Amino acid sequence: MSLAQARFTNIFATPLVTHVLEDVTELNALLRERILSHHSESAGISKSNRGGWHSEVGELEFCGDAGELLISHMRALGDEATRRVFADSGEPVCPVHWKVYAWANVNRAGDFNKMHVHPASTWSGTYYVDAGDPTDAVALLHLFDPCQARAVTFLPQAVRDSVYIHPKPGLMVLFPSYVPHMVFPHEGKGTRISIAFNLSKEPYP
Repeated sequence: MSLAQARFTNIFATPLVTHVLEDVTELNALLRERILSHHSESAGISKSNRGGWHSEVGELEFCGDAGELLISHMRALGDEATRRVFADSGEPVCPVHWKVYAWANVNRAGDFNKMHVHPASTWSGTYYVDAGDPTDAVALLHLFDPCQARAVTFLPQAVRDSVYIHPKPGLMVLFPSYVPHMVFPHEGKGTRISIAFNLSKEPYP
């Protein structure tokens, strides 16, 4: 029996988008200044973070024009990611209006984020303002397969159950909000500054 014509395809794929913004040295400097200034004035809130500082959730109002510009980049990447999902499915693209929820994170030695998901959102993402001391181990973003049963019951040697993202200034990462993720403890000597965000399709879902 010849199986050369057997059709093979992957189903239930999970999209992941990474993009490094260009010419963001000035933008990151402004974001860093505004975030650290706000950090000094605000106690922050506790969510998935263990240690570190987590700003209030909004549209980065405390970052001024720099925050508005970054929010526009988040929307643009959400549009592109959504366009590619529809293109891959063969369905026509429907215009999407995004509600953006964003917050800043400041992590120093030992700070981390426990595993969590972001409910009531479509896409979730992270933008790196400052990765901390690049000569030391910095806090990796760890993404887990949302179907954990797959990783332990189906060809575990061939099926990836985790993806690790190495932070770098200007990198924006986007993934479906149902994807479990965490951030390893920061081991760098410098301060790691990131901006996490959710894009929620309106009306949701």
